[in-house]
Amino acid sequence: MELKDFFNEHPKAALAFSGGVDSAYLLYAAQKAGADVTAYYVKTAFQPAFELEDARKLAAELGARLKIISLDVLADPVIRSNPADRCYYCKRRIFSAMAEAAGADGYELLLDGTNASDDAGDRPGMRALQELSVLSPLRICGLTKAEIRRLSKEADLFTWNKPAYACLATRIPSGQSISEESLQRTERAEEFLKSLGFSDFRIRLFSGFARLQLREEDLPRLMENRREILQELNKDYDAVFLDLEVRNEQ
Repeated sequence: MELKDFFNEHPKAALAFSGGVDSAYLLYAAQKAGADVTAYYVKTAFQPAFELEDARKLAAELGARLKIISLDVLADPVIRSNPADRCYYCKRRIFSAMAEAAGADGYELLLDGTNASDDAGDRPGMRALQELSVLSPLRICGLTKAEIRRLSKEADLFTWNKPAYACLATRIPSGQSISEESLQRTERAEEFLKSLGFSDFRIRLFSGFARLQLREEDLPRLMENRREILQELNKDYDAVFLDLEVRNEQ
């Protein structure tokens, strides 16, 4: 099945929209197919500001409807306690909030941007999608991340080469309670590295320390900016460590 066939069968739906590569291409495909699809961005403390900016920018470029829902995920004690399957509880809250808003707008079907490269066995959040009957057209149509990037480039979407991004909560070790302060600290640190030209990296919290996961090609940049990075990150972390397991896109 191709995406145009999917949208012929499902011409009206609400799309969970993050502004990332996958949901961006899915929104484009829905628009191209002439489907009645509204994008819903659920704004939580787990998303950095640039994600919402990208979502707004892309929706505007496509002329698509975008609705923003604010949700306090940290009000949920289970999510805040950060168990190993936190993503399951978080997805349940996010998609339940989206379903309520979408239902009020006349949409019964929910879609998300899970693709054929995503490993269901390694993503607790997928269980929540199944329980809430959320469909994943990219996965159904067998589109991999590499294919989605290629098609996005052909469609001239600025997201085509956007690095993979996981929410800020993934920087906090499982079992360690998540606070708004810890999320803000992570966002500040990662925004600083972005300003220096780093791409597709993570800064993880480890016993009060910052553990940097970088691409191999960014290691020279790290050494060139070592002093500035230490000066900035030491404002929020007790020390800064480099993870020698270089980062590959997930």
